[in-house]
Amino acid sequence: MAQTGMNTTVNLLYFARVAELVGKRTEAWPLAADTTGEHLLAALRARYPDLAQAGRLRLAINQEHAAPAALVRAGDEVAVFEPVTGG
Repeated sequence: MAQTGMNTTVNLLYFARVAELVGKRTEAWPLAADTTGEHLLAALRARYPDLAQAGRLRLAINQEHAAPAALVRAGDEVAVFEPVTGG
């Protein structure tokens, strides 16, 4: 049985400098099919060229740090941020 009204987006959360570079803190990102974090980041860099200034970006999927190869599915919450260093 087909379900209607299924979520076909991911909820992106941008933090710190990443939010400044894309000009927003959150965004609903359309997702036609499951993808990887790496492919999602490539699509973000294509849409927001200023992200090149951020260098290396990290992801957390559903509040868990994720590797670039991690699967991103419709309905997921994906945080995008730069690595943080401290001393």
